[in-house]
Amino acid sequence: MKLISYLKEGHEQLAVLLNDTVYDMDSLHPELPSSMNIFLSYWEDYFPAAKAAMASVEQGRLVPRNVQNIGDVELLAPVPMPPSCRDGYAFRQHVAAARRNRKVDMIPEFDQYPIFYFTNHHGIVGPGEVRCMPDHFEKLDFELEVAIVICKHGRNIRAQEADQYIGGLMIMNDLSARRLQMEEMLLNLGPAKGKDFATAIGPWLVTLDELEQFVVPAKEHHTGLNWNLGMKCWVNGVQVSDGNVKDMDWTFAEIIERASYGVDLFPGDVIGSGTVGTGCFLELNGTGKLNDANYTEQWLKEGDVVDMEIDGLGKLSNTMVREEDDFSILAKKKL
Repeated sequence: MKLISYLKEGHEQLAVLLNDTVYDMDSLHPELPSSMNIFLSYWEDYFPAAKAAMASVEQGRLVPRNVQNIGDVELLAPVPMPPSCRDGYAFRQHVAAARRNRKVDMIPEFDQYPIFYFTNHHGIVGPGEVRCMPDHFEKLDFELEVAIVICKHGRNIRAQEADQYIGGLMIMNDLSARRLQMEEMLLNLGPAKGKDFATAIGPWLVTLDELEQFVVPAKEHHTGLNWNLGMKCWVNGVQVSDGNVKDMDWTFAEIIERASYGVDLFPGDVIGSGTVGTGCFLELNGTGKLNDANYTEQWLKEGDVVDMEIDGLGKLSNTMVREEDDFSILAKKKL
């Protein structure tokens, strides 16, 4: 199923998307919830009930009330208020290219264990506008990623069982203010202000049963599901990125195993893959300058539109918008 959250009468509404038609979840059955967070919290009860209801819709045995076209609703992030948001570092191609561009050797620890950082779960946004302060436009960047959402509570989860905790996949754009990020990470702590203003996810959450045809083996010596899903990004209609989810070296199962070590994971927790190879201007600019000393760097500007598409997961579109505030924290530096 494709699960969406949209704005209805000023509130979040959970729905199922089928053939461009939106079916409110609580119209499929009176005991199904209107909130994604509640749906995820009782996934093992609600998910089969929702699947059964949608099968009845497809067979014509159930005709829900108040259906809408997807073009007539204002989409929110599929998981509007995740309890936490982590972002991984799963694509070796991206890491190796970024280090090559800085003329440093590939870090061997990448192949020893998966890592992640926590980002601002209150900064989650869906399709549409992304509000940026003036400092964010100092080398504003996109990052093309895929993300999962946790659908049941777990702790000390082993990689062999971890895929059972994945509710579905969605597109993630881990927006990055590179000047802020690079300056603060000189202190070996972060990233923080370079990342916490916005992370876009959407346009919908696709459950794993709908992606079974795309499953491929994990890479050698790795454990867990992987998917053959093409990943692309356009900025103002010009394609800039091309990758594939199957190129993940560390699987989500392995990231879940590490993330849950001595820690509780909860329904609604979002975990991103990290950037796919070619999936951000930071990498693309570095490669461009390495090959051509006269290469002109690219960064996102006010009004730019970023479109990300992953096979089977839809297209996530965001527009960069300047906030009406000229406050700068970069200008507050002491020296």
